[in-house]
Amino acid sequence: MTTYWLEHAWLDTHVEPGVAVVTRDGRISDVRTGVDTPPPGAEILRGLTLPGLANAHSHAFHRALRGTVQVGSGTFWTWREVMYATADRLTPESYHALARAVYAEMALAGVTCVGEFHYLHHAPGGTPYADPNAMGEALVAAAADAGIRITLLDTAYLSAGFGQQPNTHQLRFSDGTAEAWAERCSLLKERDHARIGAAIHSVRAVPAGQLATVAEWAEERRAPLHVHLSEQTAENDACREAHGCTPTRLLADHGVLGRRTTGVHNTHLTDEDIALIGGSGTGTCMCPTTERDLADGIGPAVALQKAGSPLSLGSDSHAVIDLLEEARAMELNERLRTRTRGHWTAAALLRAASADGHAALGWDEAGTIEPGALADLTTVALDSVRTAGPLPRLGAETAVFAATAADVRHTVVGGRHIVRDGAHTLVPDVPQALARAVEALRS
Repeated sequence: MTTYWLEHAWLDTHVEPGVAVVTRDGRISDVRTGVDTPPPGAEILRGLTLPGLANAHSHAFHRALRGTVQVGSGTFWTWREVMYATADRLTPESYHALARAVYAEMALAGVTCVGEFHYLHHAPGGTPYADPNAMGEALVAAAADAGIRITLLDTAYLSAGFGQQPNTHQLRFSDGTAEAWAERCSLLKERDHARIGAAIHSVRAVPAGQLATVAEWAEERRAPLHVHLSEQTAENDACREAHGCTPTRLLADHGVLGRRTTGVHNTHLTDEDIALIGGSGTGTCMCPTTERDLADGIGPAVALQKAGSPLSLGSDSHAVIDLLEEARAMELNERLRTRTRGHWTAAALLRAASADGHAALGWDEAGTIEPGALADLTTVALDSVRTAGPLPRLGAETAVFAATAADVRHTVVGGRHIVRDGAHTLVPDVPQALARAVEALRS
């Protein structure tokens, strides 16, 4: 049993000063308010403590591209060629080293759970490893080594486009058929820190006749199912040409949409698409820092939420890893688009970054500070150059609209201190680990 004393705590609707949180066997067993001084033996978390943050959409190996894809002009499609070149060089060993460092960077940013959208399955040329899930297992092990939870969203990626065979780079991604994907994916086992979900890379990467196979695999296991959806207008145009409908309609017609499904990006949608997504309870994962980095566009997040789609957030390509910035950017992007302010409260943005993100990843018991919840906590400093000044009762607004990942002081996962006073307790030098892992892919 461990008791944490929170100087200030965000309790879903308000900031409460002086809160004692008792943890037992990785969960919160008691929450006591009005505790003005730390109880004897308690671990002290000074600042504003939030529920652990959920990064609902990650491609860990994209972190190796940071700073290298900002030279010159281009589009998502030119960026993709650079991404493929990096993917070609990864092995299970080098992927583990990179992902361990990336997940440690996430922990430093207050992330306690990551949704890894994983499609790099096989060796170059498409030959399976002796362990057909060697790459996925490397990611699961990396999360454990970095001290965070993971939902491995094992991804079906079978074609280069509508009616097209995988290209040379994509052979590593493909199992050939959805049935073969399901057979391989079924070998993955869940662990205390890891859950297994499914993903459809996109409607261009999984033939329409095989979409239901992936959806049924997830439904049978009551597992989360994610899909890149309408990130690019070119995908919409190609889908209409091939099937006479939008990607959203195609997914709806093949049983993909639903309450355990999350569409990632959901950028270029029609009114009918929004109604289909919201009406089915399908979630929306916005990744604003990647969407702006790749010049994708601004998705209709307000309309989607009003239609019934829960919102979550992801750092996707890891142009930056900062869930507070993702939350802030979603609101600020909407302000730019509409020229009005205040589309979400700070509370709503924090829920997208915590409880709703965890739910999208199949961890419904995480994302709140209450008895029975997983003991995952993120503490943001209130005395940095960015956060000093506002009243503590405005801590939620300060966290969302002023703080950055650099202000995360503590991260607790399952009652265990993973980041203490801004230092990772399991990966002693995260910048060095990142540098070594990225450099290994260049040699």
